[in-house]
Amino acid sequence: MTAETLAPEALAPPVIDFPFSWRGDQLPRQVEELREKTPVRRVRTIAGDEAWLVSSYALCKQVLEDRRFSLKDTSAPGVPRQYALTIPPEVVNNMGNITGAGLRKAVLKALNPKAPGLQDFLRSYAAELIGSFTADGAPADLREQFTDPYSSGMHCRILGIPTADGAKLMRSLHIAFMNSACPITGAKLNWDRDMAYMVERLDDPATTGLMAELAALREDPEYAHLTDEMLATVGVTMFGAGVISTAGFLTMALVSLFQHPQLWTELREDRSKIPAAVDELLRINLSIADGLPRLATEDIQVGEVLVKKGELVLVLPEGGNFDPEAFADPQKIDLERPNNAQHLSFGGGQHYCPATALGKKHAEIAIEALVEHTPELRLAVPIEQLVWRTGFMKRLPERLPVMW
Repeated sequence: MTAETLAPEALAPPVIDFPFSWRGDQLPRQVEELREKTPVRRVRTIAGDEAWLVSSYALCKQVLEDRRFSLKDTSAPGVPRQYALTIPPEVVNNMGNITGAGLRKAVLKALNPKAPGLQDFLRSYAAELIGSFTADGAPADLREQFTDPYSSGMHCRILGIPTADGAKLMRSLHIAFMNSACPITGAKLNWDRDMAYMVERLDDPATTGLMAELAALREDPEYAHLTDEMLATVGVTMFGAGVISTAGFLTMALVSLFQHPQLWTELREDRSKIPAAVDELLRINLSIADGLPRLATEDIQVGEVLVKKGELVLVLPEGGNFDPEAFADPQKIDLERPNNAQHLSFGGGQHYCPATALGKKHAEIAIEALVEHTPELRLAVPIEQLVWRTGFMKRLPERLPVMW
């Protein structure tokens, strides 16, 4: 049999397993090869289903910006999946649900980094956390003692709940953001417990912030369609998605800084460069461990591939962020890069992260505080000794031991 007589599917490259690597200290070797040879490639997900993985900047942007690729429909019954859902299906398109319920204005107001007192709180809390772990002496676990509680504290402040309650809400994230082939019993237990907590906050006169604003809407006839469960869902999802994203990025940004000590020195000597550094750290960070999922709602041409209606597409941010067609010399950290804010780490299109400005300010203030209070901060172990979490939506070192 000759190549000319083979069916087209027989000539297609073999399906490969995805994700490629849980390590966050180096770009997976497959990324550049796929981008150059097959930027739209058939892969097999953790759930065992097939999907199209898109790895070039231009094609990633196309998928993210084309409304015919749906996020909401990725949770529909019977469609190919990345992994088993750990939240109710109707919550997957969270920002769309918030908009549909008429809550977008209140949520966006809460996510404003210029909200009164928020930045002062972040500077004060960052200094408090740093003071605590430095008082205990080196080495310290920067994740447990700084990045996780710092992010949790910010979201507690925004939601208007006690900072001390953040620790018990954080317990849920270890399961809620797992990538598993099968449903996880503990995920529902976490969800039910956290929902009950947020419902209680709606009736707690001590609650402030966003949860108090949401509670007040129950007295407004215009919002009579809202239930306590709908309002509590906003609190649970904002805390979960917000903390895992901001703490995950900040942790990985610090890993990158430890890998590039000359940049740490540059920021220590000139803190005005920190905002530009955050954008470059966002571009090169590998915290997103899986692709951004979309389901094709009709047949759509993507590069040389016709994606059929009902097929799953995974956008690979690290593929686009390291694409030399979009970012010259992509492996290099360049604070003068003219397009360093055009990375894909916040997604794109209608699902572009609404907390972009908040996430960047969160990281800027944290890095500024660490540069000021621990100017000699560095890893306490060789980077090869970091243990990376597996089967998780974010690449994270389980511990980040540091000294100063």
